[in-house]
Amino acid sequence: MAWNAFKLCTGLRVVGSVMILVVLAVVSVSYYAIVVANYGPDLFKAGYHAPVAALVIVAFHLLLAMVLWCYFAVVFTDPGSVPSDWKPASANEEDMEAQNTLLSSLPANSAAVLTAPTTQMSTSLDSPRMRFCRKCCQFKPPRCHHCSVCGRCVLKMDHHCVWVVNCVGARNYKAFLLFLFYTFLETSLVSLSLLPHFIAFFTDADDEPALPGTLATTFLAFVLDLAFALSVLGFLIMHISLVAGNTTTIEAYEKKATARWRYDLGRRKNFEQVFGTKKLFWFLPMYAEEDVRRMPVFKGLEYPVRSDMEGQEF
Repeated sequence: MAWNAFKLCTGLRVVGSVMILVVLAVVSVSYYAIVVANYGPDLFKAGYHAPVAALVIVAFHLLLAMVLWCYFAVVFTDPGSVPSDWKPASANEEDMEAQNTLLSSLPANSAAVLTAPTTQMSTSLDSPRMRFCRKCCQFKPPRCHHCSVCGRCVLKMDHHCVWVVNCVGARNYKAFLLFLFYTFLETSLVSLSLLPHFIAFFTDADDEPALPGTLATTFLAFVLDLAFALSVLGFLIMHISLVAGNTTTIEAYEKKATARWRYDLGRRKNFEQVFGTKKLFWFLPMYAEEDVRRMPVFKGLEYPVRSDMEGQEF
């Protein structure tokens, strides 16, 4: 009996739950270092300390609110799954009969059916114009992929993220990008705000020596937030390039470098495919009702293609 390594993927769900606690722990340490230990007391000092502290604390709370909003939007928003009754518009009676034959044969010999695509039935379902998932036993819409961690097909799947215990797909990709964006701003703000205290930690330049616990928290918050800022910046740059080309992480590895991407509509329209057309909603993890109603991309089942590639097989 063959050993299935993908069974280990289910363990990532447990890891993801721990990651949520890690995120909340970093937020707590940063909050204590900024608000309680350093800039909160400065609000009651004379001179320029009070207005600077007020500015830092207000900016910190605004960005923190956006980080948490976007983060939990990714965590609790279903990235999109294939409706049980969905089928391609081009599916004919032969294709549907092949699917029904496959489904009816599962209880008796599921392993053979799922691993032996050599019959005439399998050839029909594996044709370029038809995409069929042998694990979910259903047709797959364009840009849909199966996630071994979630155990289902995800619409416009980008990747499975252990940090959010969820897949990043059609319906929560915008929230994920905004989470990266606001996290970079927040961690950068914390790092810059704590930099003078971090320097004073090594130079003994602080006129009022802080308590050991405050020094330790400040040091830890600075190091963690700086590390997060640099790492998130790399992911943010990568995903900006993906949005500019209207592709996903999986598609970037799958498509040929020399082939023209059928979903590349130009940078402006590519951006709107993810963030919508209403500017007021670009920086919020939500969409205008008009965009959801008018643009099929937000349902995750249909996607506009380049005008010069319409009607071509893919």
